[in-house]
Amino acid sequence: MKAVVFDFFGTLTDPSAEDGRRSSFIATAAALGVPADAFCTMMGATFRERATGAFGDTRATLETVALRCGVTPAPDALDAATAVQLAGAATVRTPRPGVLAVLATLRERGLRLGLISDCSSELYESWPSTPFAPLIDAAVFSWREGYRKPDQRLYATVADRLGVLPQQCWYVGDGGSREHWGAATAGMRPILVTNANYPSAAAYRDDPDTHVPELTVDDLSTLLPLICQDHSCP
Repeated sequence: MKAVVFDFFGTLTDPSAEDGRRSSFIATAAALGVPADAFCTMMGATFRERATGAFGDTRATLETVALRCGVTPAPDALDAATAVQLAGAATVRTPRPGVLAVLATLRERGLRLGLISDCSSELYESWPSTPFAPLIDAAVFSWREGYRKPDQRLYATVADRLGVLPQQCWYVGDGGSREHWGAATAGMRPILVTNANYPSAAAYRDDPDTHVPELTVDDLSTLLPLICQDHSCP
């Protein structure tokens, strides 16, 4: 085993931060001049399109969503709303407590680190400025690739960019988007992060996974001992 591939939201990020997503949408709606309830509903309804880049970048996406809500935003309102949306998105990707140290330790042990995230444009556009970016060797985003988990192309892409075989990778995630089924099908060894200490986390999983991995951790703080117990660390 030479690499660990992670999910992003609810795995590397603090699951409780998702509780702030609606309030961030409400702020964006106000900047656009769109009724908050209509905007939040439309953002939820269009996630699959947004997460595969169908609407373009964040500014273009907000314009499309506003139009679908019956509002044509002025250019200056659209600019302001884009800034608000990007700022709001930053609040829901707060690092899970201790996760940056876990990533750094895994790298110190000689493991390559990858990422597969089902995400809209905000994460892709902001990725280089996040504290995660320097610790991840290969990041694969659904928005950029044009398809979502469990599409096998995502797993093949991250393994290729890491320079390893899928069979040499663990896959660590909280179980949304049938990601563990996809990882196991690709030949990776999945590990479920149960988020047992975050009871509201399950509500934010999209397309929950029916594949239950043999290996589980309640929090990433116990990931390293599990990996080193299961296989000798480099």
